[in-house]
Formats: sequence, structure tokens, C-alpha cells
Amino acid sequence: MINRAEKLSLLSEMIAFAQTDDNIKTIEYNFLLSIAKQLDISKEDFEYLFKHPVNYVHLKTHSERIVQFHRLVLLMNLDHKVSDKQLVKIHNFGLRMGLSHESINRVLDLMDSFPNKIVPPDFLIDIFKVQYN
Repeated sequence: MINRAEKLSLLSEMIAFAQTDDNIKTIEYNFLLSIAKQLDISKEDFEYLFKHPVNYVHLKTHSERIVQFHRLVLLMNLDHKVSDKQLVKIHNFGLRMGLSHESINRVLDLMDSFPNKIVPPDFLIDIFKVQYN
């Protein structure tokens, strides 16, 4: 289980990613707020992160990093518009998390083949398992 510092780091990272296009759309804000609720982070703490991002905390397990990468992919595709800037940023986030370059590229290449570009979790896990083993 991840601790509070890791949870705040995850949210802070997601907020930074959502701000790639300079403004956060309502659908992105609501998605981020739902993640905060899942992580048991108050709305006040969530709002605080917009003006006061926390330092990145490296997630300990490979599975936690895959889940976070999946959240970022979902966030990126909420508005159905993926910019080159977002692709570069998500790729860099994945690398910083210690995920395989090949797996990241495979997910980003294949997401277009899924409805609404939503990569199913089991498919995403299989991609990363191949590289992890």
C-alpha cells in the first residue's frame, strides 16, 4: 500500500500532466478529483497541489508504476485530443518511473486501436509483463 507522500506525489504528477496544455478542462479536473477520492485525499489537499506541487516520490513496486502510467494514459485521452507535447511528457514520466521504453512506446502506439483510446488494464499489464520478465 502506498503512503500519503506517495499519494500526494501521484496526484501532483497527474496535475502537472493535465497542465501540459496550460489549462485543465472540467473533465480532466473531475477525473483528477475522483482519483484523489480513491486515494483518500481531501478536496482541500487536492486543491492545494495545484499551487504547491510536491516533490516526485518514486513508487516502490512495478505494479504501482504501471497503475500510475495507466492513469496518465486515461487522463491524456479524456478530451480525445492528444498533442505531441503530451506524448513526449507521458513518455518522459514513464521513463522516470522506471518503465520500459519499449513498453511505453507499445502502449502509446496501440492506444489508437482501442475505442476512445482507452487501453484495457489487462492489456496494459500484459505489455509491461513481457518487458519485465
